[in-house]
Amino acid sequence: MGVSVRAATGSDIPELSRVLADAFFDDPVMVWMWPDPDRRRRGLPRLFAVEIRHQHLAGGGAELAEDDDGVVRGAAMWDPPGGWKQSTLSSLRSLPGLVRAFGSRLGVGAAVSGTVEDAHPVDPVHWYLATIGTSSAGRGGGYGKALLRSRLDRCDAEGLPAYLESSKEDNISYYQRFGFDVTGEIRIPDGGPTVWAMWREPVRDPLG
Repeated sequence: MGVSVRAATGSDIPELSRVLADAFFDDPVMVWMWPDPDRRRRGLPRLFAVEIRHQHLAGGGAELAEDDDGVVRGAAMWDPPGGWKQSTLSSLRSLPGLVRAFGSRLGVGAAVSGTVEDAHPVDPVHWYLATIGTSSAGRGGGYGKALLRSRLDRCDAEGLPAYLESSKEDNISYYQRFGFDVTGEIRIPDGGPTVWAMWREPVRDPLG
């Protein structure tokens, strides 16, 4: 099957939330935040819906990957240069949805978010890959590769670096194939998992 990538819109939020919830169900950070599988299954789509609606759509970096039948198989949430940090207004608008997503685990979610945010590089300006995931049905179909190439080609054209955090050690080598290098380890407090910070310099056109 072919793979196509397009910009996400507000009407795509429910499907994107379901795809990302599926992709991240066994993610170490998500398991840490929601140890109970049933609560995680309910909380993940709510969390992603809030993040997409109040952060990623506004910056124009939300993209999805579809198969030939128009079924969404993957999604990537990028924040543009200077736009990775959520504004105070956006944070306030997000709060009711985050309370619904986390319930009594809201403090744990806030601690994880704060730890990752504190480790985020400020300079130089860069594109930030906040989230990328492929549904279980789409894994191995090239959807992640298509999503990465879509935005990284733009990074190269603009001469801008890119940054991400890998929450799975096994995924590090995958991102390295696209030019990312590990720059540090971020340890979630209170015995939480490790997250790997990764940075990519733009690929310069040798003829440019």
